[in-house]
Amino acid sequence: MKLKDELNPVIVVLFHVLLGLYTLITFVPSGLLSMLSSSEQIRYGTEEERARRAKAKSVSGHPEGPYRAVCAAKRLLATIHPGVDTLEKMLEYSAAKFPQRDFLGTREIICEEDEKQSNGKVFKKVILGKYRWLTYEKAHRAAAQLGSGLAALGQQPKTNIAIFCETRAEWMIAAQACFMYNFPLVTLYSTLGGPAIAHGLNEAQVSHIITSRELLETRLKAILIEVPRLQHIIVVDDTPTSWPGFPRGISVHNMAAVQQLGAKPDNASRERKQPLPTDIAVIMYTSGSTGIPKGVMISHSNLIAGITGMAERISNLCEDDTYIGYLPLAHVLELSAEMVCVAHGCRIGYSSPQTLSDQSTKIKKGSKGDTSVLQPTLMAAVPEIMDRIYKNVMAKVEEMSYFQRTLFTLAFNYKLEQLSKGNSTPLCDRLVFKKVQSLLGGRTRVLLSGGAPLSAATQRFMNVCFCCPVGQGYGLTETCGAGTISESWDYSTGRVGGPLVCSEFKLKDWLEGGYRSTDKPHPRGEILIGGPNVTMGYYKNDPKKQEDFVVDENGQRWFCTGDIGEFHSDGCLKIIDRKKDLVKLQAGEYVSLGKVEAMLKNCPLIDNICAYANSDETYVIGFVVPNQKHFMALAEQYGVRGSWIELCDNSTMEELALKVITEAALAAQLERFEIPRKIRLSPDPWTPETGLVTDAFKLKRKELKSHYKDDIERMYGGK
Repeated sequence: MKLKDELNPVIVVLFHVLLGLYTLITFVPSGLLSMLSSSEQIRYGTEEERARRAKAKSVSGHPEGPYRAVCAAKRLLATIHPGVDTLEKMLEYSAAKFPQRDFLGTREIICEEDEKQSNGKVFKKVILGKYRWLTYEKAHRAAAQLGSGLAALGQQPKTNIAIFCETRAEWMIAAQACFMYNFPLVTLYSTLGGPAIAHGLNEAQVSHIITSRELLETRLKAILIEVPRLQHIIVVDDTPTSWPGFPRGISVHNMAAVQQLGAKPDNASRERKQPLPTDIAVIMYTSGSTGIPKGVMISHSNLIAGITGMAERISNLCEDDTYIGYLPLAHVLELSAEMVCVAHGCRIGYSSPQTLSDQSTKIKKGSKGDTSVLQPTLMAAVPEIMDRIYKNVMAKVEEMSYFQRTLFTLAFNYKLEQLSKGNSTPLCDRLVFKKVQSLLGGRTRVLLSGGAPLSAATQRFMNVCFCCPVGQGYGLTETCGAGTISESWDYSTGRVGGPLVCSEFKLKDWLEGGYRSTDKPHPRGEILIGGPNVTMGYYKNDPKKQEDFVVDENGQRWFCTGDIGEFHSDGCLKIIDRKKDLVKLQAGEYVSLGKVEAMLKNCPLIDNICAYANSDETYVIGFVVPNQKHFMALAEQYGVRGSWIELCDNSTMEELALKVITEAALAAQLERFEIPRKIRLSPDPWTPETGLVTDAFKLKRKELKSHYKDDIERMYGGK
């Protein structure tokens, strides 16, 4: 943004005077601080020095690896507390150490009402009160009673039980009950369609399922006849007490009633078989971005190792921290993040994407969203959500007066420069970025991004405006979400940090894509992750699918990710491609669809994009969900009239949008053959409910191809 060149000279002088004063205010205290804590400086060095240090190294000395964190070069770590080698023991540890500390928090609902929109649609709005908390001691007791009650209903150790429920405190209590009683927990996304739900329940041979009233009535009830083994449905909501209209042989229970059953002396005193570290804790069904969901078998020791690695990378983690849980607990990122909190006695306050902020869709105007009330210190997010925050805030910046916008831009660039030098900017944060920071409650000190690559523009924005480090991580369900996380003082972009202390990485040559470990300046190849966090494989899957898991001559288990990475000289990893996203065009050029999408998502006109290419064709096409504000402004600029849906279906607007996208692609230095030549505009956003993206907002390419089948034929000339 070249606003500086356009500024009134008086404003420039004024702002540089302010910056001079700011520099004095900022650096005098920092100099005093370094004198007062010289021993700390000697031990750890400045943030700039720490950022330059090697995070990992090849322990073999060869460019293909294996690469390990410098502090775990001799031995990978697998446990977070001595003797705590199962998830059951982890909750016991924290319940004994922090019995009266708040653990699970839920906001009370004061009132709900229907709000009619100008277009005739009716939206549900809520006013929420304070968080009500369950202590570690009470949560442990509630989980023990639920586990005992499930056993009284016939649930057997090492026999699968399913949970199909939104992210909430009851989900965590149910999971802990299953961990205690050695019931392998089958997790299913709350947004899965009927066939996928039935597939998971039947494949896992489930007889008991834990769900919510809403999901029972809207999703589960319709497919019960397709799941003949199901006998007991446990509903986490308090009401009603009777459930008519279910197939014969199926009993429906309230969770509270099952806990009361478990609390009876005969059941509570029943001997239970504790899980071993090698026993299955979770069978986690993936979100199915490439077809039918696969169940990943995760042992207790796998999850313990994964959270050991994650926790080591989060500085000063302790019982004073508060985490906000709103991502799907059926996703490994959220489950692992919350288990890290359990291990350290942190509070977990529950939320949802619809109630997260003051501006969220279900929050009544004038009332507070969950982040404002909870004020979390820890938060996880997927890039899709961060991109939305970035675009919304920047849209507000564009609406500012010329003077305000100029000061914001100069302050942003100034802070970015100071961060690169390892300096903090307390005055700038207080005067300029405090309002943006308050969107997440104002106390966030660590923001973890995972699930997909985070764009450099969004990462820089979050680091600057939210006044906290954004730790970009890389992991998969098959590795318990653990792999890498960037360190808090590393403000570089586009990289995912070095290996965690529980993992090691190798690069495998992929000759077809032209990636080799001998490449200069950085070794490149398919990423293989090894370590105690690598899971047990896919549940009841054919041998070909199990080929992604390999065991080496030392007994180390590895997972072949299919992602292409390169290691930098400081041991940090950068994800540069994906084997499944690579398409060879008719003329022989290779196009990375993921790379094209990542580059173009920074274009203000684009809210979401899916690039598509056919090997029989010579060019790339794209499906685009436009940003409504920028798209309508574009239409007004060129005098094109119509409703939102009409404009998205307008060929003139397609051409205008394509021109803007092409300019953005050239600015991002995409090759000509990588730039979409034709596009289809979609008026409807892609959400997990539409089935076009996963719960982590990853594109479901197969479903998108089917959804836009007619448009593909049109854009490729009817072929």
